[in-house]
Amino acid sequence: MCKSMYVFGLLLISGAAAGCGDGSTEADRLGVGAQCTEAAECRVEMSFELDCLTRFKGGYCGLVGCQGDTDCPEGSACVTHDDLETYCFRICLDKLECNLNRAPENESNCSANIDFVDPQGGLKACVPPSSGL
Repeated sequence: MCKSMYVFGLLLISGAAAGCGDGSTEADRLGVGAQCTEAAECRVEMSFELDCLTRFKGGYCGLVGCQGDTDCPEGSACVTHDDLETYCFRICLDKLECNLNRAPENESNCSANIDFVDPQGGLKACVPPSSGL
């Protein structure tokens, strides 16, 4: 009994890490911003193939090299990060939204202090912690 509860718990946690959202935006359905260790943990849809961005602590399901918001799933935006690379990061209203699919030690911040490639005023994005590499 205890072993089956443990296995169920692991499956529940791994389901959350794979990007379960409420499905209200394309970013939610694809799991943009979810924690990951490899690309197979990020969902794929015909128009977008997310990668596991392991340069961020805990990994981050997203896209690298966007040129504007049209290159990103709905519910995410193209941003220029501190490392001068562009990424599709999940749009957020608060920190809780950013961490539905992330462990506490890998929490992302909902920040307006980021450079959006297509400025839209008032937007915030889920910014994952740096891996320190």
